[in-house]
Amino acid sequence: MQNNLLTCRDATLNLSGDPLIMGVVNTTPDSFYDGGRHQDAPLHHARSLMNAGAAIIDIGGESTRPGSQEVDTEEEIRRTAPLISELRRESDIVISIDTWKSAVAEEALRAGADIVNDISGFTFDPDIADVCRRYRAGAVLMHTFERPDRMRWSTDTDHEHRDIVHIVKNSLRASVDTALEYGVENLILDPGFGFGKSAGENFELLGRFRELQELGKPLLAGLSRKSFLGWAVSDSTETVPPPEERLAATIAANTIAVMNGAAVLRVHDVREACHAARIARAVMTAQRSSA
Repeated sequence: MQNNLLTCRDATLNLSGDPLIMGVVNTTPDSFYDGGRHQDAPLHHARSLMNAGAAIIDIGGESTRPGSQEVDTEEEIRRTAPLISELRRESDIVISIDTWKSAVAEEALRAGADIVNDISGFTFDPDIADVCRRYRAGAVLMHTFERPDRMRWSTDTDHEHRDIVHIVKNSLRASVDTALEYGVENLILDPGFGFGKSAGENFELLGRFRELQELGKPLLAGLSRKSFLGWAVSDSTETVPPPEERLAATIAANTIAVMNGAAVLRVHDVREACHAARIARAVMTAQRSSA
């Protein structure tokens, strides 16, 4: 049975109602969509996401797009910990730190973060699970095949015969086992859309998203403006619309994710995600009423 109350340090997330919206605040110059756009005023951007309806603010100091280079740990801390401290002083909003490094996670938690959002699902840095345990932090465990600097775009012909849902499910199950071994029990699972998966595999994950509920943990969908959405709506097989032109596709994908069990949406566009989530929930409520 899935627990719909997630306790992260002193904060509690209720996942039984409308899906929660996690707003992205990147303090990086090279993130795939908003790299550098809010670098000079990230606190102002966080406030605007909160005003738009975000229940969680996800702060990251290192781009994880395919091919991105690893950021020095001290630089990543410099980009994130002071911002978390400022945001915590003025708000009790749930804050997550988007990092796979235990040292960055620890400084963020000291500064007031509640959740560690680890793209590696506790596989890149063996100490990060213990950091979460010591600070009673919640964790988002994501699936990825490899580190971003080693990742490349995957085509549908690269992995024609692998069952991506089976692979992701087994990997996330192993990440959950690791977390539980360390006593980290407040978990959200993320299949890692776009991380080493082909466009076809991403759409298969989205279509079969509900199957991940078998893992017994709340699910997060991070679909916002991803390139595979651009390929699907492109009129050309040679070019893909830039991230700035993928909002409508993102809204459609988020709606599908919610109708297939997503409890959290990680997005750049909070207000639009809130609306998509409400429409999906309204349809599901109507379906239950008429059953």
